[in-house]
Amino acid sequence: MSALPVLPSAPPLPAPLLSALSEGHGEAPPLVWVLPFAAMLLSIAVLPLVAGHWWHKNRNRLIVALICGLPVLGYFVYRGDWLTISHTLHEYASFVILLGALYTASGGIVLRGDLRATPAVNVTFLAIGSLLASFMGTTGAAMLLIRPLLRTNSERRYKVHTVVFFIFTVCNVGGCLTPLGDPPLFLGYLRGVPFTWTFGLWKEWAFVIGILLVLYYMLDSILYGQEPPAEHRRDEEQIEPLSLAGLHNFLWLAGVVVSVAFLTSKNLAAWLGTTEDALIPRFTRDAVLVLIGFLAYRSTRPELRERNEFTWEPILEVAALFLGIFLSMMAAIAILNARGGDLPLDTPHHFFWLTGSLSAFLDNAPTYVVFFEAARAKAAAAGATEALVAGVPVPNLIAISLGAVFMGAMTYIGNAPNFMVKAIAEERGVRMPSFFGYMLYSVAILVPVFFAATWIFL
Repeated sequence: MSALPVLPSAPPLPAPLLSALSEGHGEAPPLVWVLPFAAMLLSIAVLPLVAGHWWHKNRNRLIVALICGLPVLGYFVYRGDWLTISHTLHEYASFVILLGALYTASGGIVLRGDLRATPAVNVTFLAIGSLLASFMGTTGAAMLLIRPLLRTNSERRYKVHTVVFFIFTVCNVGGCLTPLGDPPLFLGYLRGVPFTWTFGLWKEWAFVIGILLVLYYMLDSILYGQEPPAEHRRDEEQIEPLSLAGLHNFLWLAGVVVSVAFLTSKNLAAWLGTTEDALIPRFTRDAVLVLIGFLAYRSTRPELRERNEFTWEPILEVAALFLGIFLSMMAAIAILNARGGDLPLDTPHHFFWLTGSLSAFLDNAPTYVVFFEAARAKAAAAGATEALVAGVPVPNLIAISLGAVFMGAMTYIGNAPNFMVKAIAEERGVRMPSFFGYMLYSVAILVPVFFAATWIFL
């Protein structure tokens, strides 16, 4: 993947936010220990653009992750805070295991075919992908559908907008209905948000997805009408019906959903008559997900994975980067736990736009965690009596969840599948826009939709 020529700059935190974090009290780490976390996030944002060839190797990503994460780990070892360390490492392992199981199972499902690239066919791809994203994960749904979509549109002249809207819908907004859909929501699930709670976001999901699909259909219809008749004839001549192979992997995906939904520490502790912190309740779900991933891999013919160009590189990239993220953000979370009640965040609008703005330029998973912990700390400090979910007021949790998931679509670096889809499209000859070229699309299309969603739902 070639480096982009334009260097983005992450927006600075507001002065009141920095002030609230720097005026210490309690046993929180000094503010300086947030710097490794900031360095980790900026590395993810900047290094792919200025040192793309070097960054492309997972070994180098791991080096950066260790440079940023190990100093914070050493600080917590020095403090003797083994509870935080063990909790963080277990949460990291659960996170990677879930993504690995989803990636392995979805990687064995092959969708082949070349349909007519009409606006109706394209919008159907986006609609189906937006629904699958919540149950296969945005990465799984994107990897399943992007190649057939590109193959279908290979005879068309105008197709960049199709990939851009695919990133909007399938790689981001579509994943907000379950904790499986997008990494931020799974981290919320690990922090006590019930599995089914995100189903309640269906109205916001339907509103945003609906508007985006209508806008896409209108734009694609205009561009389709501007293409030469010769391209339409060639498209009609090269038709291959859709076919699915590796269907048994849908059973493994269902197994992942059931495991995440029901094999919680609380349920297992109740069934076994033990405590949630006991080893068996804590690790049973992870062990089952590892087994599902192993069985999905062993039960799928190698040629099916070859057709999908399946490799372990993407999941190894996630494992390397998030090791640094989880380790380095321990200090930031500890500070927020101690001082989050002082942050100048008062309304769901504040949480939605600040969480979303940072998710666009950094990574939406750790950004979600930061503001989730801030909202929980503020509620605890204020002695909130309103409806709480995992210690967070429901309106604020809705705002944080939507901001992290939706605004990951604002830039290529907001969510992991964005760059993966861009790279695949460029390999297939699609000239994708630069970093800021993509943002012209996202600002013009997404920001008005998000303002409307804020006004209606928050």
